[in-house]
Amino acid sequence: MAELEATLFPVVAKINEYLSNYILVFLLIGVGLWYSIKTRFVQVRCFGEGMKKTFGNLSLRGGRQEQGMSSFQALATAIAAQVGTGNIVGASGAILTGGPGAIFWMWIIAFFGMATIYAEATLAIKTRRADEDGSYHGGPVYYITTAFKGGFGKFLAGFFAVAIILALGFMGCMVQSNSIGSTFNTAFGIPNWIVGVALVIICGIIFLGGVQRLAAVTEKVVPIMAAIFLLGGLVVLIARASYIPATFGMIFQYAFQPQAIIGGGFGYAIKTAISQGAKRGLFSNEAGMGSTPHAHAQANVTDPHDQGVVAMIGVFMDTFVVLTLNALVVISTLYTADGPLAECGAAAASTTLGKANLAQTAFGVVFGETAGAMFVAICLFFFAFSTILSWNLFGKINVIYLFGKQSAKIYAVLGLVFIFLGTLMSNDLVWELTDMFNNLMVIPNALALFALTGMVVSSTHMAGKK
Repeated sequence: MAELEATLFPVVAKINEYLSNYILVFLLIGVGLWYSIKTRFVQVRCFGEGMKKTFGNLSLRGGRQEQGMSSFQALATAIAAQVGTGNIVGASGAILTGGPGAIFWMWIIAFFGMATIYAEATLAIKTRRADEDGSYHGGPVYYITTAFKGGFGKFLAGFFAVAIILALGFMGCMVQSNSIGSTFNTAFGIPNWIVGVALVIICGIIFLGGVQRLAAVTEKVVPIMAAIFLLGGLVVLIARASYIPATFGMIFQYAFQPQAIIGGGFGYAIKTAISQGAKRGLFSNEAGMGSTPHAHAQANVTDPHDQGVVAMIGVFMDTFVVLTLNALVVISTLYTADGPLAECGAAAASTTLGKANLAQTAFGVVFGETAGAMFVAICLFFFAFSTILSWNLFGKINVIYLFGKQSAKIYAVLGLVFIFLGTLMSNDLVWELTDMFNNLMVIPNALALFALTGMVVSSTHMAGKK
């Protein structure tokens, strides 16, 4: 296993370097900017509407739906996918590699990403299909084949389906279980394989319950886990209140002067900061990646615009609330004047602390080393566990698209195997593999989003006439 990891890692890392530096940034910002202009900045105009539709009648007991999910259950399932290790481990990795300024570029990606995910959710509702039992299935494969007819559309849809099965259903779930295993080992000394067995048992029970059981779990777990993490983060920020101005100062300073902390020339440093922000931003909020449309397609709504504005709130909560809070905790405790990484270059920082334990160390500054490690481990368990549930569903939808319903059980078993293996493998290789397939997913999804601009804009205009 060690030899295979050593051989694969440099190859996959080089592929990711080209994808994230030369393709991903332009596609993500390009699609987001395109839809921001075409929808007249729907993420600003309709932000209040989205908040009202999301939280106006909030209930953690949506009840069993006759088919699909309630709008909030669909959003909770999407947020479960979005709020995972990308918010804790991913953001920490971006700060380590790209410096604190990478967070600024994550914000930029997320702002434009709100328009992107509006388009994705709108198209997911417009192109979804209903089964004989009335349940819905939808996602990028259906709007890709709507955008591109014939063999080319089928090829792009197939390419996307294979990429998401590998990226989320298999490799992505490995990232999540890997992070759970490593943080639990650090906090509680529990062997990784024991964590893996426990995850397999719990996930297997929920997988067998189908969409309804998953929706019932996510609508309860997501709000509670977010509240616990936000409360803990606010306690740290209150304790470090005097360092908050310096924290924001570093985010903005190193966004435009990253060479001061990354090292090397300005061109190399700014490219690293932006690409880390884009790559980890994508992995965090998933806007443009084509994953969350599978959840939004399940929503019991009649107007695609309604779910589109709800989807925007998912990106806002993921990046501007949860991820930002974690970033402020990490920077205010570790990078400010009295922190262990003060004025420490990114390369030196990454040899001092790893992305997997950076957040634990940060919370430990205020909570104490042991309590900080335990707090992050528990939060990360719920974050990553809920993400595993959602990602498995997204992969399952695409497996059924490619191979039919009879393949779902085989996929579920393979998914559980990958969850277990994730707790045993090298963290860095797992992340690189996931990044690679995440990047590949963006390409066919972005092409379809550009091609179906008229369909999205028509929904926006119709909503404006109500």
